[in-house]
Amino acid sequence: MATAFTEEMVDVGGAKIQVLKGGSGEPLVLLHGAGGSSGWLNYVQALSEKYTVYLPSHPGYGKSDRPEWLETMADLASFYTWFLEEQGLEGTRAIGFSMGGWLASEIAANCRHAFSKLMLVGSAGIQPKEGEIADIFIISPAQVTELLFHDPKQAPEYESIYGGEPTPEQADIAERNREMSVRLCWKPYMYDLRLPGLLARVSIPTRIVWGGNDRLIPLECGRMFNKAIPGSDLVVIDNCGHVPQVEKTEEFVKTALEFF
Repeated sequence: MATAFTEEMVDVGGAKIQVLKGGSGEPLVLLHGAGGSSGWLNYVQALSEKYTVYLPSHPGYGKSDRPEWLETMADLASFYTWFLEEQGLEGTRAIGFSMGGWLASEIAANCRHAFSKLMLVGSAGIQPKEGEIADIFIISPAQVTELLFHDPKQAPEYESIYGGEPTPEQADIAERNREMSVRLCWKPYMYDLRLPGLLARVSIPTRIVWGGNDRLIPLECGRMFNKAIPGSDLVVIDNCGHVPQVEKTEEFVKTALEFF
């Protein structure tokens, strides 16, 4: 599959934000998780066959600047309403992955015109009542990677993403991403007690997608999001871990395109 995308730095409130963009059709914004953007992977390319895909690196991640005032997930949500305005993307479709799902949920609950349709994939943001969200800040990056997948052999891009030693630049970016995630998500860890209540305000079509064998954020949280967001549906992808877009790419793309 041919890949074609551009990389640019866009200005939002004086901060330069790294954005990958490609495809054709109506816009679709992808919001990455705590590990940062993995780049233009197969699932992104597949989505770009139908939509113009925007894949920004959040402030403080990748090559993006971090405004000094940005300290919390609520701050990040406010920043993204600004980003959507500046880029002419208000009312777009959006997918939030893991921490990016938490971010998308905050935006949708507080700015009802930000998105027209929303997909949340293995989303953080809600505290489970029975299970727990794995603490990625007290284990090694290799252990985090192990928790992401049910069976890495199912993921054709596994080796290209996670195999081999990172370059010094990649290691620096990974450390920067981790530092920013600690700033945003550590206390309380990966949830906001306000969020389940605020989600009752979300009035757009919402699909929640979860790996049935997610070892990072339990499926219980997917059911809680489903209960909290009026009219939402929950799609569980069997024999799959926390990153269905990589582990079960075809199935993930199919459910995304059906929904959008």
